[in-house]
Amino acid sequence: MAYKFGKRSTENLKNVDARLVKIMLESIQDSPYDFIITEGLRSLERQKQLKKEGKSQTLKSYHLDNPKTPNIIDAMAVDIMVYDKNNKVTWDFKYYKEVADHIKKIVKKLGYKITWGGDWKTFKDGPHFQLED
Repeated sequence: MAYKFGKRSTENLKNVDARLVKIMLESIQDSPYDFIITEGLRSLERQKQLKKEGKSQTLKSYHLDNPKTPNIIDAMAVDIMVYDKNNKVTWDFKYYKEVADHIKKIVKKLGYKITWGGDWKTFKDGPHFQLED
């Protein structure tokens, strides 16, 4: 089944690095499961709140504006939310792993490098993808 992003995902991809947007736009089309972009660029205040709640481990998030591109507002990370085959939101890690494996194939084809939060050793973050330079 071919999927596409709706208004919410499109809005959440604004101010995200163009390479990461391209990855997500290609990935959604033939993803094993539908998913949406729940967050791209975030404010430092939101990042502080997420750290306080234990949902993030750092204040140096890739979701913050990239300091390497001072004239462009662009995040280097997105978070997704996956829907199962019954079109229900799922937080089951196995669905995120399948989508991540699919996204990694797209990334390899495009010649970019990403890190998936589900591959982290200590803080598994299945919804998180970040673009590496």
